[in-house]
Amino acid sequence: MNTQVSPSSQRAVPADGPRWLDAEEQKAWRAWLYSSMLLTDRLDRELTREAGIPHGYYEILVQLSEAPGRMMRMSELADRCLSSRSRLSHAVSRLEEKSWVRRQVCESDGRGQLAVLTDEGFAALEAAAPIHVEGVRTHLFDQLSPEQVAAMRDIGETLLRHLDPDLTPPPNSPGPWVSPGSEGSRPFPAST
Repeated sequence: MNTQVSPSSQRAVPADGPRWLDAEEQKAWRAWLYSSMLLTDRLDRELTREAGIPHGYYEILVQLSEAPGRMMRMSELADRCLSSRSRLSHAVSRLEEKSWVRRQVCESDGRGQLAVLTDEGFAALEAAAPIHVEGVRTHLFDQLSPEQVAAMRDIGETLLRHLDPDLTPPPNSPGPWVSPGSEGSRPFPAST
């Protein structure tokens, strides 16, 4: 197959034109896209209403709770949260105002900044986690059969291998979003 590379995107485009989705692919794509958007929006609204934490801030707290010492370089945290550095910096500033996160200079090199989850932030996360997990269970897992859950995991891991091979969990691991030794239903280590 002959391909051209688009200078603006650096993606290979077939020389004979785009590979349009057929009707079934179009239905699958739109169902997945729209349901993902609705689920994310629902979880965000519930967390904001019931715990006062937008889902994006909740994810920052989860990432920090799972990091060694409950701290992480700001640049790594931005990558883990799929956020720009400036957007993450703004979010961390809001979390600092609540005393849930603090910044400190990275002692190993003196240049980088670390985001550190405070005890108050960990307590806020512990209070919000039951709300979040109930939303995930109600709006996602309660709607699916065990076979659909297995298929969803398979699809998700296939896409992870393609889109972010460094994030892909090894076979039979709980994934990068669950810390080793953490309880299955908790998004952060119980021992921390």
